[in-house]
Amino acid sequence: MKTVIITGAGTGIGAAAARLLGTSGWNVVLVGRRRDLLEAVAKEISSKAGKPLVLAEDLADPGAPKRIVEATLSTFGSLDALVNNAATIKVMPIEDYSLDVIDLHWAVNIRAPFLLTQAAVPHMRKSGGAIVNISSSSGTILRPGQSLYGMTKAALEYLTRSLAGELASAKIRVNALALGPVDTPIHQTWASDLEAAYKWLAEQVPLQRIARPDEIARWIELMVSSDSAWMTGACIPLDGGQALDIT
Repeated sequence: MKTVIITGAGTGIGAAAARLLGTSGWNVVLVGRRRDLLEAVAKEISSKAGKPLVLAEDLADPGAPKRIVEATLSTFGSLDALVNNAATIKVMPIEDYSLDVIDLHWAVNIRAPFLLTQAAVPHMRKSGGAIVNISSSSGTILRPGQSLYGMTKAALEYLTRSLAGELASAKIRVNALALGPVDTPIHQTWASDLEAAYKWLAEQVPLQRIARPDEIARWIELMVSSDSAWMTGACIPLDGGQALDIT
């Protein structure tokens, strides 16, 4: 069986991807800060397939990526795919960003994917593998108060292209999904009125709705599978047309 690490696996997109891959023949490593949420997802998967590995880790800790990869190899003996899904976002004017908030965005949105990839690559070189970075339309379009978050996502897309070129000779594929708004708990971190926020978000999308986590999970499944073996260095806009300039 192939093995995949999924960060941010306790809720939303990460949980949906874990459920899909975990019931489709993959060994799944669930990574997140809250063990209770991870255990709930693991229980769902275990009722239908094999038992996932649950790792309660804070990706803001620079030592976490190495521990995650080591625990994965100790449990399953191989590593075939990595899904860098975890992220943090704070929406506010530039004057309001504290150094702590800036550092947290850097640590979770950029440093953690970099260090996880760095730790995973030596083990993927044996048989190739796939890395999927979850980016955002905010890395391309301009949104008030999202300068910091958007900057980290733009950097993640550059990292995707750069590593795709660097790792191609080892048959390691690196791709990204640039997502529009998705119905996940991350919006609770910046919106005081979630219903109003969802309405506003849907209005920004030409298809006039936000996405479901299971829709994104199916793309993640495709990108870690052999069906996308000819694709690397791609950043696919999966945003309902949000990044289109139709004004």
